[in-house]
Amino acid sequence: MATPSLTRHRLAGYLGEVLVDVRAGDRRHPRPAVVILPGFKGFKDWGMFPPTADRLARAGITAVSVNVSGSGVDDQGEFSLPDRFAHATFSGDRSDVVKVIDALASGGLGLPAPTSIGLLGHSRGGGLAVLAASVNTTVSALVTWAAISHVHRFSPAEVAGWRSSGRLDVLNARTGQVLPMFTDVLDDIERNSAGTLDILGAAGRLAVPWLILHGESDATVTPAEAQALHAAAPRVAELRLVAGAGHTFGTVHPWGGPTPAYEVVADATLGWFGRNLR
Repeated sequence: MATPSLTRHRLAGYLGEVLVDVRAGDRRHPRPAVVILPGFKGFKDWGMFPPTADRLARAGITAVSVNVSGSGVDDQGEFSLPDRFAHATFSGDRSDVVKVIDALASGGLGLPAPTSIGLLGHSRGGGLAVLAASVNTTVSALVTWAAISHVHRFSPAEVAGWRSSGRLDVLNARTGQVLPMFTDVLDDIERNSAGTLDILGAAGRLAVPWLILHGESDATVTPAEAQALHAAAPRVAELRLVAGAGHTFGTVHPWGGPTPAYEVVADATLGWFGRNLR
């Protein structure tokens, strides 16, 4: 397999540009592709995402890593666009994901149309992957890491204070930045959580093979959410709980090398896509 090359692309998103990295070992012939979706405060250049994309590309699967336009993160991995982060919504993120899938499937992003498309999502990105896979017939396989099962992520006390002040401040522990979130996302959840943002409902409609990977020690998104997702889609989903693993499977930023938990999820992910994408 040729050494993967990296190209960077931009698509128009709901709050600005969607940033897309494409890693591929062969750009002349159609191959399977996997779209990688980081979670809340995550981004395509953080932690486990670049090495995972590289592993996929070396295995002959084009890796398409995404920062949705509401991530607030630029191509250098900096939260230099806080106003976008402040106005981000689940519905807007979902629309950006669909736009990336459509561009890929139509032969955009500097590649021929892939032979098949998979989705890999972590945490919030996992929930978005479930929502996108349930309505997009071009998706052939799905893997989620520590995926959320619902969009109601905030306590009543947080919501009350948020509504009162008009903003919720979120700490970026990596940089010390305080990032505001306005009430756009609350409005979106109230309007759509029982409809287009119903992740468990979307899981029940899935017809593609789905691997659910979740750390047994995840305190951010508990294993109960993985079990709920699996229960919603027992015919197509397989659940694997990873012993001793937390929310990011032991990975930190900057990337410090693979941990045993990461090796488990990376190997399982590669195997799943290798069997289910042609």
